Amino acid sequence: MLFLAHRIPYPPNKGDKIRSYHLLKHLAQRYRVHLGCFVDDADDWQHTDMLRTLCGETYFAALHPRRAKFKSLTGLLHDAPLTLPYYAHGGMQRWVRQTLASRRVSKVLVFSAAMGQFVPVATGLHSVVDFVDVDSDKWTQYALSKRWPLSWLYRREGRTLLAWERKLAAHSDAALFVSEAEARHFAQLAPESAARVSWFNNGVDFDYFSPARDYPNPYPAVSLPLVFTGAMDYWPNVDAVVWFAQMILPVLRLRYANVELVIVGGRPAQAVRDLARLPGVTVTGRVDDVRPWLRHARVAVAPLRIARGVQNKVLEAMAMALPVVASPQALEGIQAHPGQDILIADGAQNFIAAIGAVLDGHHPGMGAAARSAMLGHYAWQDNLRRVDALLDRTANATPTLTAQIVSLAEHRS
Repeated sequence: MLFLAHRIPYPPNKGDKIRSYHLLKHLAQRYRVHLGCFVDDADDWQHTDMLRTLCGETYFAALHPRRAKFKSLTGLLHDAPLTLPYYAHGGMQRWVRQTLASRRVSKVLVFSAAMGQFVPVATGLHSVVDFVDVDSDKWTQYALSKRWPLSWLYRREGRTLLAWERKLAAHSDAALFVSEAEARHFAQLAPESAARVSWFNNGVDFDYFSPARDYPNPYPAVSLPLVFTGAMDYWPNVDAVVWFAQMILPVLRLRYANVELVIVGGRPAQAVRDLARLPGVTVTGRVDDVRPWLRHARVAVAPLRIARGVQNKVLEAMAMALPVVASPQALEGIQAHPGQDILIADGAQNFIAAIGAVLDGHHPGMGAAARSAMLGHYAWQDNLRRVDALLDRTANATPTLTAQIVSLAEHRS
């Protein structure tokens, strides 16, 4: 199997890497997997040896985000999404072709739409693409909250990326998404591929994310910590914490003087670092272990206003038996019962009321109910069986349009 990922699938410390790592590890039990991926964080190069022990052939391509952003602008010269030239890479293309020529590859797992550009014409090659989220829709959402020219650029990216997603899905044996809701949404956008659209839930390592372990308390003794976790250079996360810190936290602190917002996550953007100047806001940056911050918090907040797919931050907090207050966008695709396993809040006033209810002790059993909900729906082993079934089905099927997937260069020619 050839496994192509837009980001190195280890360590599993952010949303897409959590999913790609568990998927890769699972498939490596059944196939000899040849891995090609990009490394966009210098700290991740130390993990290549671990992945080499898991895989057959490997190719790790350095990706420098600033250079890639500049390179992506070449997409404006074509009717193509900027996402494709952002990841365009001659070395990756050559490695894929050489691997397909020299190894007995019969299946390809394409992780994220951008990696589909590297799969050349290959008769009899069975291809499954895991889009994870409908990324094109996320760009369209971005456009609604930005001024021109970014609004125009993001709207264009949403339109052109959807065209690429539809083409890739139509030429694949199966198109996977992170939830049934996300799969249903894409099937509506790409009705020609609806029969090939499927999904599998993310999972949680319940032994690792266990509230029964003894974790040191990272908070001051008198603190009432509200925790937000995530990659803090990711714009929806930045938007969420800035909105929360400015619109919700000051009101909460009028009633609960010791309440603080603790933002836990690597590579915080300048707008996030600036929040540390506000009363009651702590920005940790990257931490070695997120579990103590979850275990000893009073509430996990997920006030995302722009979101697609499933938020791993919500799954992990619930697995740690922590009450979660989330926006409707952050709950999308998560199997949980609002009011029992999790609290949903739409707007600042509802967030304030919901968090206050937890701090006042009105939901004493919510943490235990949250973990129970996760145990019932988010075991990796159970969820990945859906992928096995799809791969087995495509293996026995008549070759489909997979052979017509072509590289970006071939599309342009």
